Amino acid sequence: MRETAKALKISEDVYWVGAVDWGIRDMHGYNTERGTTYNAYLIKGEKNILIDTVKGHFFDEMISRISSVLPPSAIDYIVSNHSEMDHSGVLVKTAGAVSPEKIFCSKNGADALSAHFHGKLDLTAVKSGETMRLGNKTLTFIETKMLHWPDSMFTYLRENKILFSQDAFGMHLATKNLFDDEIPDYVLEWEAEKYYANILMPSSALVLKLLAELPKMNLDISMIAVDHGPIWRTKINKILSLYKKWAEQKPEDKAVVIFDTMWGSTASMASAVADGVSDSGSDVKILPLNASHRSDIAAELLSSGAMAVGSPTLNNNIFPTLADTLVYLKGLKPKNKIGAVFGSYGWSGESTKYLSQILEDMKVEIVGDAVKARYVPDTGTLFQCSELGKKISETLKRKLQN
Repeated sequence: MRETAKALKISEDVYWVGAVDWGIRDMHGYNTERGTTYNAYLIKGEKNILIDTVKGHFFDEMISRISSVLPPSAIDYIVSNHSEMDHSGVLVKTAGAVSPEKIFCSKNGADALSAHFHGKLDLTAVKSGETMRLGNKTLTFIETKMLHWPDSMFTYLRENKILFSQDAFGMHLATKNLFDDEIPDYVLEWEAEKYYANILMPSSALVLKLLAELPKMNLDISMIAVDHGPIWRTKINKILSLYKKWAEQKPEDKAVVIFDTMWGSTASMASAVADGVSDSGSDVKILPLNASHRSDIAAELLSSGAMAVGSPTLNNNIFPTLADTLVYLKGLKPKNKIGAVFGSYGWSGESTKYLSQILEDMKVEIVGDAVKARYVPDTGTLFQCSELGKKISETLKRKLQN
């Protein structure tokens, strides 16, 4: 056991007993450049309760933290808010070490955990809105289906006014600083926005529904204890307002130019498109795929009103990096975007056709005609690219005025 890992008190009788993963750089396609945490929480009382567990090989770290507060065998109940393996990976092992009276989860959570662990767990499904008195602590369970899995659930601890929100409101950020006010604002907001874009954007309609329903639940929330990243205690209203903004996906006067290039021709065209956008007064972000990860592009796209996409033609198709990124973005279901396409070719030139098809499938409104360059773009072609950028900006501004 890693005996140096200690629990950290976050409230009266409530402790963080999770793990910090400094080395992870990929989470199912998401670039976790700052690592992440797997947060688990111990509630000490007449009945001791563990909220969530950690990813596979961090079992010893979690058990060491629990042991610094009480013997693991003293835990009476486990609550599984989310069955994804970074939170349930050691659930079977933990249940074996703890022998809890019950393991609580949502109905869908029971289905998922049974499928994960092939019936090795004795699970008790709870209903949304169900309130349970466990010793001297009161828990209320709130189903949050598809935020971001079907099993997702919040747990509210009434006595401490803590909302355990599983993946919602979290971020991938490895840190020893447990609270929001201990993290620089620019890091906090970027990582929260990136997390929303890559994890929760497809469920934006459900996020808005949840935000509308939360005030009706009359929960006095003084802390949001997430499963990844820092705990919200001073900026709760801030993160709630940001989630509302991100979920509404109201476009801003900003375009992203996404492209890859073989010999520099498509790169020259991308620069000309970007010049046209900025010359017309719109913000623009150039995102070459040799230097931009798909998850960072998703974060930039979240607030952008427009996307221009460029690819050379390779084997009568689009460049592989464009295929990867656009399939990923399509799955995130971005809303309220306009778009345009451009590309270079040698002899066949199908890339712009396929790019247009993908954008149409994403329900992106295409503006202007595709610009194509055979081999190296000449001055006239680069002028067309600049004009396309201007058209993107002008169209976007008109839409924002309506």
